[in-house]
Amino acid sequence: MSGFLTENEIEQTVESLINLYKIDRNLLIKFVGTDKYIKLNKMLMDLDLGMMDDYQLARVIIVEKGLFLFAGSNDVVRELRASLLKQLEGAQLVNLYDRNPISNRKIQSPSYMPKALAGKRWVMGGRWAKDFVQTLGFPLAFSGISIPKDHSAEPVQDIEPRKSVPPLVEYQQDLKGKMLSVLNREQEKTRCVVTLPTGGGKTRVAVESFIDWMQPRFKEGKYLLWIAQGEELCEQAISCITEMWQEREFPESLRVYRYFGGKLVKYDSLIGGAVISSIQQLYSRIQSNDEALNEILSNCGAMIIDEAHHATTKIYEVLFQKCEELVGPTLFPICGLTATPGRSNEETMTLVNQFEAYLIHPSLPDMRRYELNPLLYFREEGYLAEPIFLLHENGEEIEVSDYVDDEHDDLSKEFLNDLANNENRNIQIIEYMKSIPEKSSSLVYACTVDHAEFMAMVMNSIGRKSAVISSDTPKAIRRMHIDAFKKGDIEFLFNYGVLTTGFDAPKTDHILICRPTSSIILYEQMVGRGLRGERFGGTEYCKIVDFSKNIRRHGEPLAYARFIKDWQIRDAGDISIKNMPGVIQAD
Repeated sequence: MSGFLTENEIEQTVESLINLYKIDRNLLIKFVGTDKYIKLNKMLMDLDLGMMDDYQLARVIIVEKGLFLFAGSNDVVRELRASLLKQLEGAQLVNLYDRNPISNRKIQSPSYMPKALAGKRWVMGGRWAKDFVQTLGFPLAFSGISIPKDHSAEPVQDIEPRKSVPPLVEYQQDLKGKMLSVLNREQEKTRCVVTLPTGGGKTRVAVESFIDWMQPRFKEGKYLLWIAQGEELCEQAISCITEMWQEREFPESLRVYRYFGGKLVKYDSLIGGAVISSIQQLYSRIQSNDEALNEILSNCGAMIIDEAHHATTKIYEVLFQKCEELVGPTLFPICGLTATPGRSNEETMTLVNQFEAYLIHPSLPDMRRYELNPLLYFREEGYLAEPIFLLHENGEEIEVSDYVDDEHDDLSKEFLNDLANNENRNIQIIEYMKSIPEKSSSLVYACTVDHAEFMAMVMNSIGRKSAVISSDTPKAIRRMHIDAFKKGDIEFLFNYGVLTTGFDAPKTDHILICRPTSSIILYEQMVGRGLRGERFGGTEYCKIVDFSKNIRRHGEPLAYARFIKDWQIRDAGDISIKNMPGVIQAD
C-alpha cells in the first residue's frame, strides 16, 4: 500500500460522502473556508468552467486532505466524523463504541455515542482510526497505516555498510581525483572551491571524495562537518552519505548526527562520524557555548560548505572565529561547493581568493565550442536537460522600485502578496497550466503560501491532481507528496520557499515560476530542479515558464534575464512550443 490515495480510493470516497452518507454541502464548504470557496467559484466562472457541484467540492477536499481527511481535532473534522457516525445502525454504533470506549465515561444511550466518539483522540495508524474507517466502509488508507515512518526524527543514526549505487561518470571521477589530490597534498591546510553546474552531482562527488579521505580518520574519533542552508539540503546530504558509505563496503558502521531542525546532539553520543548541520544551528549553539559543538569543532577532520556563496557572510565569520579559538589558525580542510554558471567568474574568484583556495572544476574535452559554452558539453552528453525558456506575456509593465526588501535585496513580501491576489494574472497562469499535457510533472513556484494553496485548489477542482508543500507542511505529508510527484501520481506540485534546494525529482519536465525574483541565486535554485538530464534519470528537455516578463526593477528585467545570458539558452526547435498563444521564447 502506498502513502498516497489512488484514483479508485478517491472516487470511492466521493461516492460514499455524497451518495451514501449525503454529507451536507455547508459542512464541505467549512473544510475549504467560505472566502476561499467564493473566490474559487469566481475563478472557475471566469474560466468558463461553471460553479463546483457537490462531487467536485468533495473531490477537492479529499485530494487536498489526502490520508488525513478524518484526522485532527478541529471542529470541522469532528463535525464530519459525528455526521458519519450518526448514520450507522444502532447495533453497529454500539458495537463500535464497545470496542473503543471513552475513558472515564460510561455511555449507554446510542444517541450520545456519535459526538463522544467524534471527539476521541485520532492517532494515525491507531486502533480507533482503523476501526472507524473500516466500520464506515472507507478505504483503509485513511486510517494512516500506510504513512511512511519518519527516520529523520532521531538526532543520531548509525549507517550500516554495503549497498550498490551507480558509479561516477567520467567528469565526476575527474573531479574526485582532483579533490583527493589536493587533500592528500595539502592535508589540514586544504582550501578548495568545487564548481559544477546545477544538476551535475556536486553533492555526490564531494561526499564520495571526503568519505574515502575521512574513513580512516573516523576511526580516530574525527568528524566530517557538512554545512547546508536548510533541512532539505541537510537530509539530501544524509541520504547521499548513507548511500556512499554502504556502497564502499567498509567493515564498520558510520555514525551520522542530525545537527539541525532544533535536534539535540548529546555529548555522550559523540564517537566521531559525519555531522550534518545547518549554519543557523551552528551559530545558535556557538552563542550558547554548547559542549557537544565544542567537541565536534575541536576534532573536526574536514568541513564541507554547500552553497558556498553564503560563506562570505557574517554568520560564517563567527563560525570560523570559534574554530580558530578551539584548534588554531590552521584549522582543518575546508571545501566549498558552488554551482556554475549563474554566478559570474568574478564572484567565483572572490570566493576563491577570500579562502585562498584551489578552484576545482571539471576537465572538458579540448574543443572550441566547449570553451565558449561549457554547459554545451553537459547537455550534449545528456547530463543536463536542455532548458526551453518561455516568457509569458501577462499584462502592463510593473515597476517594483517601491516594493523592495532591503535586507534581502529582493522583491518584498508585500509586493508578492499583491501579485498573488491579481485575478487576471492568476487566470493567465491557470490557463497556461491547463494547456500542459496530462501526465506531465510540473513544479510550480508560487508568490505566497496562500497563493500556492489557492492555485492548487483550482487545478484540483478541474481534475488536474495537485498538492502543496510549504514550510508548515508536516514532514510525513511532505515526503508523501514528493514521492507521489516523482511517481507521476501528482501532476502539479505547488510550493513557496521550500523546494529551491535539496529537492530531487529528476523527471520534472515543467518549471513554472509565478514568483518573480531579482536574486539570480534563488532563480538558479528554482530552475535547477528541472535540469537533470537523461544520463542521470532526468529528461532531455525541461520547459521553464516565467510569468514575470512585465515586471521590472529600476527599469531592468529580473533574474530571468541573467539566467538566459549565463545559461546561453538557445532555440530548441520545438514547433509546438513556439506556437503557444501568449508565450514568447528566448533566443
